[in-house]
Amino acid sequence: MYAIIETGGKQYRVEEGSKIVVEKLAAQSGSEISLDKVLLLGGDACKVGAPYVDGAAVTAEVVEQGRGPKIKVFKRWRRNDSRKLRGHRQECTTLRVKSING
Repeated sequence: MYAIIETGGKQYRVEEGSKIVVEKLAAQSGSEISLDKVLLLGGDACKVGAPYVDGAAVTAEVVEQGRGPKIKVFKRWRRNDSRKLRGHRQECTTLRVKSING
């Protein structure tokens, strides 16, 4: 059985035991959270939500809170001998899916 969930404005396909990296969630490492924005439940009988499946939830454990890889933002203006270099690391949360309830 699998599910498609929505969190942080993005959609993820999850199965029991899978690990996903999502946008930062307000939860402590080691705690358990419930994601109730389930768009689709798949398996033998597929359930599609409009927009969400009623009564469905995905239970996940917070593995760690961290930051993603660093990206460089480089801006240069022609004929001005001007440039600007900035770096950015997005904060993220790693989740391990424990169960899918439908």
